[in-house]
Amino acid sequence: MSQVTEQETPKAPLTRKQRQAAAIAEEASGRIGWTLLKIVLLAIVDAVAVYAAFVLFTASEWLVLGIVAAVTILVNWIYFSRKRIPAKYLAPGVVFLIIFQVFTLLYTGYIGFTNYGTGHNGSKTQAVAALMRSAQERVADSPTYPVAVVERDGTLGLLVTDPDDGDVSVGTEDQPLQAVSGATMDGDRAVAVDGWTTLPFAKVIARSSDIEKLSVPFSDDPNDGAIRTPDGRSGYLYVSTLQYNEQAGTMTDTRSGTVYSDTGVGAFTAENGKQLLPGWQITVGFDNFVRAVTDASIRGPLISVTIWTFVFALISVASTFFLGLLLALVFNNSRMRFRNGYRILLILPYAFPAFLSALVWAGMMNESFGFLNQVVFGGASIPWLTDPTLAKVSVLIVNLWLGFPYMFLVCMGALQGIPADVNEAAEMDGANPWQIFRSIKLPLLLVTVAPLLISSFAFNFNNFNLIYMLTNGGPRFDDVSIPVGHTDILISMVYKVAFTGQTRDYGLASAFTILIFIVVAAISIISFRKTKALEELN
Repeated sequence: MSQVTEQETPKAPLTRKQRQAAAIAEEASGRIGWTLLKIVLLAIVDAVAVYAAFVLFTASEWLVLGIVAAVTILVNWIYFSRKRIPAKYLAPGVVFLIIFQVFTLLYTGYIGFTNYGTGHNGSKTQAVAALMRSAQERVADSPTYPVAVVERDGTLGLLVTDPDDGDVSVGTEDQPLQAVSGATMDGDRAVAVDGWTTLPFAKVIARSSDIEKLSVPFSDDPNDGAIRTPDGRSGYLYVSTLQYNEQAGTMTDTRSGTVYSDTGVGAFTAENGKQLLPGWQITVGFDNFVRAVTDASIRGPLISVTIWTFVFALISVASTFFLGLLLALVFNNSRMRFRNGYRILLILPYAFPAFLSALVWAGMMNESFGFLNQVVFGGASIPWLTDPTLAKVSVLIVNLWLGFPYMFLVCMGALQGIPADVNEAAEMDGANPWQIFRSIKLPLLLVTVAPLLISSFAFNFNNFNLIYMLTNGGPRFDDVSIPVGHTDILISMVYKVAFTGQTRDYGLASAFTILIFIVVAAISIISFRKTKALEELN
């Protein structure tokens, strides 16, 4: 039986037109893929922009809304254009730079000129509403209003039925009662209305604390009172003991007769200086900066913290640099055995997260059960973190442990970059090792390392993680109005002024931030000019 083997017929070579058509088809398919990806990414950007625009429109933030709309239109124009190639690469970086750097700086500067903080974090309208709610009392002969608890977009409201004429209205804590039609009735009680979700009895019970606090204004006039419900079924009229006069700009306590006026300080103030809080946010000019340097309760800790910040930054840079340089000189000697292994061991502190190392050191320095006191010093009770002086020394020691590996690596690289013939020429001229180091190696080293020393100073000037994790700024100063301590630096002081304590003063904290920025910028400019002079000298 014979077997027939079929041979494949060789394909004819493609003509020039066929190759061109294939290339065009391949390019077109690639363009379609990139176009689809571009459309998807722009759709995500546009969706985020539309959501942000809706939120800003609801909050009446017209300026920010206009900026968001303009940026969105500009981004779409750039990426749908067949030209603007450089802009397509630059646009993402520029947008993120504006959002996370420029806007942050400008907004911080703006807050520094306001009284924004605890008791002054809203508008005057919001302050009036909050004051009126805080002084509400139930009207003794108030009729009983049948109510139903409703919700829309996560906001609780009350669906209220007038017991006299049966009119139905709905409102929230921020929106006064407004008449509605087409409500579903259960006897003489409205139980549902379009656009709102009625909470069942089980959810009313689960959220009873929120519902009891719910106060729905009866009308646009805050003096008309509000409807509140203790059980989610029956509402009563509550009227505030404070009476607001919008034209006169006063708030009157009807029980005592005291009149609180709007004197331009962001709060209703009586003649004896007593203020009703919350107040509202206003622009105060340079008051925060003046208060930072004239208020005795702030000026004292500010001066101490500022001095310690400079001392901490300077000693940290000097100690880490000289220790790193010393180790680099030692381990740069080619005659040392196993130097690569030693180098790896020396950079281990640099490999661990700084905040984690600070927490470990805080445990080791604990006065009662820390490793240093119990093991190294044989059960001693040394207050490493609670004594003002020892706490500062502890901070410097831990920062030296964290910082010298970086300087070691930098100095090692700089030393290896110095040509060997320079050292040989100096040795032939009869210079000893100290003279070679002082007159040749150190000047050449500083040319490379000086910018890094400046950046290290700026980093340690704002080294928040170490202070917060190791000592939390303690031990605390006595008899001061802001919660700062002996080891606080300026940035941790700003954090405490803004985010800790019973009163949070964002305006004062922003003023401190601006001062820190000016100081660091001035030092950096002067230092870089000196660095340039050093390079010219070299």
